[in-house]
Amino acid sequence: MENKQNSPAFDVVVIGGGPGGYVAALRAAQLNLRTALVERENLGGICLNWGCIPTKALLHAADTLRRIRHAGVLGISVSEPQVDFGKLMARSRQVSQRLNRGVAHLLKKAGVSVFMGAARLNGARQVSVTDPQGATQQLHAKNIIVATGARAGELPILPFDGKRVWSYRDALSATEAPKSLAVIGAGAIGMEFASLYAALGAKVTVVEVAPRVLPAGDEDVSGFVQQAMSRDGIAFLTNARLVSASVNASGVELSVEQGEDRHQFSAERVLVAVGLTGNTDGLGLEGTRVVVERGIIQTTAWGQTAEPGIYAIGDVTGAPMLAHKASHEGIECVEYIAGRRSGEQQCVTIPACVYSYPQSASVGMTEAQARARGGRIRVGKFPLEGNGKAIAIDEASGFIKTVFDEGTGELLGAHLVGPEATELIHGFTLATSLEATEAELMETVFPHPTLSEAMHEAVLAAYGRALHI
Repeated sequence: MENKQNSPAFDVVVIGGGPGGYVAALRAAQLNLRTALVERENLGGICLNWGCIPTKALLHAADTLRRIRHAGVLGISVSEPQVDFGKLMARSRQVSQRLNRGVAHLLKKAGVSVFMGAARLNGARQVSVTDPQGATQQLHAKNIIVATGARAGELPILPFDGKRVWSYRDALSATEAPKSLAVIGAGAIGMEFASLYAALGAKVTVVEVAPRVLPAGDEDVSGFVQQAMSRDGIAFLTNARLVSASVNASGVELSVEQGEDRHQFSAERVLVAVGLTGNTDGLGLEGTRVVVERGIIQTTAWGQTAEPGIYAIGDVTGAPMLAHKASHEGIECVEYIAGRRSGEQQCVTIPACVYSYPQSASVGMTEAQARARGGRIRVGKFPLEGNGKAIAIDEASGFIKTVFDEGTGELLGAHLVGPEATELIHGFTLATSLEATEAELMETVFPHPTLSEAMHEAVLAAYGRALHI
């Protein structure tokens, strides 16, 4: 292979430095593959810089605000807290910048060659990188992994302008909290921002075309979350369609159809959170056999595309578009390239988390999905009002739900809503990975007093053995 000074050769070139790409690069370096990573904007990708991490920093601030306001119930008298919006936003950026530097350090320590610039494929073995100054360098690669992620989907009648009409990125770089906010889309992104800005004092209205919020989740969880957030003052229009929108100097006028009814209202800002689309534009994929459908790269086992030597992982390959899925796929893909994996790829269960207030998390099938597949199932549901720790911390609103195959005892799905749901779901995820049945879960000893005891009770409840309800 040609290896000129200005055309270095690599075993693996990863395009995209998000949680899928940089993890793939680190694993490739561990396996002694000569590795390059190309990133056009920020190491860590959208997740670290404009998604997962900064939103959680802001939502933590919102949770702290709620706790302060609620402190009187615990016997702690406090005055109404004052929010410094600029400082709150600045801290979220500082958190992202710290982690961005951490990723850069990890890549350097691992010996990964990092090229900052826009990548374009010149066939199946060469990548051109154009840096911010316009200079272009050619990289030769035995294998290329496309990990370019996804971006916010746009509505034709409500295009992003960064001022009145926000994407998630605009919502993370606002200079002040709006007095009113309309959120179009009640998936994880929409619900998290609705929760955040409502806590900061905005009048929030959420519009969702599906019959319920969090439409991909379990129906019981969706209903509980909507009721809880409604009590916090958030208005919901479900089974509703945005039919028109008009941006003016003071805000946005919206018209929404909900069955036979039409709702017209205004909002100072509108956040559009209607889904994501893969970043495939400008990559030069048209010069390869890689198949792209509606912005999504089609892959088979181990991230292989229709072009030998070109792989794709993460959000650019479609749903579920989750950072931890991308990282897992990146590791598996690199290990396949290195000859560490072969044959049929094992399907893994990917947990999903929503960090709104209240939190919710799930893994595996919903109850409806389990019933639709046929066969008898067992469903257990345990309310947190029966959990000592939840009562002690005054967070006894929520429940844990389990779904089992009656014949085999296989845990088909688990769904949590309430305090620390996103920190607890890993227990059920581990159980599915280990193919644990209800027997092993029932015999597992959970420490007292913890929220995790409710997980045990939810398993017992599926078999009529719950003790504390």
